[in-house]
Amino acid sequence: MAKISTSDFRNGLNIVLDGEIYTIVEFQHVKPGKGPAFVRTKLKGVENEKNIDKTFRSGENVESIRVERQPYQFLYADGDMFFFMNQETYEQIPLERSRVENAKFFTDGLVCTLVIDVDNDKILYAEPPDQIEAEIVDTDPGVKGDTAQGGSKPATISGGAVIQVPLFIDKGEMVRVDTRSGEYLERAKTK
Repeated sequence: MAKISTSDFRNGLNIVLDGEIYTIVEFQHVKPGKGPAFVRTKLKGVENEKNIDKTFRSGENVESIRVERQPYQFLYADGDMFFFMNQETYEQIPLERSRVENAKFFTDGLVCTLVIDVDNDKILYAEPPDQIEAEIVDTDPGVKGDTAQGGSKPATISGGAVIQVPLFIDKGEMVRVDTRSGEYLERAKTK
């Protein structure tokens, strides 16, 4: 792990703080009229999901950590273990459910991202793509006359997530979903 100064801070940089890995979401160099300069930061925990505000003295050194994001294909879930495959080497990697973000959006064959601590060769977590296409596996049937402006109803998609969809969406249809917010975006285009 390399030591870096606060002058090297940038958004997306990963640092170690109190033994935990954090990503810098936002930072601001502050030079008050009186007193020493400092750096105000907003940090997001990589493993612990904590969001914290931290102030560093200007020029203070912190440990940076190298994190890579690699595409892996989700194969299947078995109990609390999720199994992923590297598409180039075909190596299979198990990962605990607690380290899989938005697990309800994972479906067999989905290409997702594994975030890896390169220095310690440790997988930190898995995340789905920002948008996925999923099949509606359960919802109330649409009724003739229901329109896009008419409201919404709950629907279960493949993977198990329950989202709100327009009234005209039926069971068996493919939809596009934003995994960050869990919102229905549109019907998926059929090929």
